[in-house]
Amino acid sequence: MTPLDHKAESPMAKAMRHRLAWPIITLLLLLALNTAFNASFLHIEWRDGHLYGSLIDILNRAAPLVLVSLGMTLVIATRGIDISVGAVVAIAAAVAAWMIGGAVTPDASRFPMPLAILAAIGIALLCGLWNGLLVARVGMQPIIATLILMVAGRGIAQLVTGGQIITIYYAPFFFLGSGHLFGLPFSLFIVAGLFALLYLAITRTALGLFIQAVGINPTAARVAGVQARRLVVGAYAFCGMCAGIAGLLISSNVKSADGNNAGQLLELDAILAVTLGGTALTGGRFSLVGSVIGALIIQTLTYAIYSLGVPPEINLVVKAVVVFIVMLLQSPEFRATVRGWARRPALGEVRS
Repeated sequence: MTPLDHKAESPMAKAMRHRLAWPIITLLLLLALNTAFNASFLHIEWRDGHLYGSLIDILNRAAPLVLVSLGMTLVIATRGIDISVGAVVAIAAAVAAWMIGGAVTPDASRFPMPLAILAAIGIALLCGLWNGLLVARVGMQPIIATLILMVAGRGIAQLVTGGQIITIYYAPFFFLGSGHLFGLPFSLFIVAGLFALLYLAITRTALGLFIQAVGINPTAARVAGVQARRLVVGAYAFCGMCAGIAGLLISSNVKSADGNNAGQLLELDAILAVTLGGTALTGGRFSLVGSVIGALIIQTLTYAIYSLGVPPEINLVVKAVVVFIVMLLQSPEFRATVRGWARRPALGEVRS
């Protein structure tokens, strides 16, 4: 495109070229679809001291996925992948449930709740650190390194829970996943706080530039003085910590911990959310805001599938088809190909 073309380009065309344009359009279309089939979808009311409504429910249920997606964004930006986050969610939930859920009265806990929360997050961070060391120090391929913990992590979670579902009775713990503050779910404040800290670190320091440099060319980044290995280890550790916090939210919301099913397939949803948000799987280019939008797309799509009564046996197929279409629409190469087909003259037509 020539400079003259840029000058003549309309504001709408410029907006459509923005990396977040298609994710935002997709989210709006899903919201419109839900509204078309449910007239009260956008309705929000104040009841019992806090807000109720489908949109609030989507935001609350999307919180764990948003947390994991933020951590996954940094890992993918450094040319990595972490398929163990679902298992780390299960481990963190199991540890918290074991430390809190030993008593069967709502006002008693086996260990102090702050200690249980710190232990769960600390163990999750160690899991991420383990992944990072395998990738950055040992030199394993990221998918293989995290596959080890993906398999072993479920076993560790089940060892902690004794192969059973641990029910949590301690009422204060429920506030994390189902409590409200200023009328909004408390989980949203956790997500907003973590996002704000990460966004400031990325935009106000050199961290964002270093991550991009490592993702684009790790060798050149090391030659330029960037501590690439430490950065990669830190990205995996942060991803593990995010998964641990997500595990706390999930176990608090369902008031239990299931080592076998907690966080099941969450790693795939997180990877989808990150890619839907415009982060390149080849590393370098990433968007925290895009990952949040991607997570909201997935949760809104899940809500639509269930609210429209799609049979459970085909809902995953529907979800996959929608994601496939969205990814095609986001591809500049695919859009250019479609435009090329549209401009071809019809059979027998002569160009002027």
